[in-house]
Amino acid sequence: MANIKSQIKRNRQNEKRRLRNRAVRSELRTREKAAIAAAGGDGETEALRQTIKRIDRAAAKGVIHKNTAARKKSRLMARIQSLSSQ
Repeated sequence: MANIKSQIKRNRQNEKRRLRNRAVRSELRTREKAAIAAAGGDGETEALRQTIKRIDRAAAKGVIHKNTAARKKSRLMARIQSLSSQ
């Protein structure tokens, strides 16, 4: 455990950010699963729109890298296209 005041504060901040980032990543996974489950159904566009919105927001806040966001969106779109065409 650190005994320097600034490092103790930094540890508290890092823990808060870690928990917040973990919640955002968890929500991304949940949204992606929901979008895949809705593929081919009537709520497909809304689920996809919400998923992409959350991915973009996570990238804007720095939770995930912008290239990671682009890759996730690309793979999600390709997967939904393949599921919808079947």
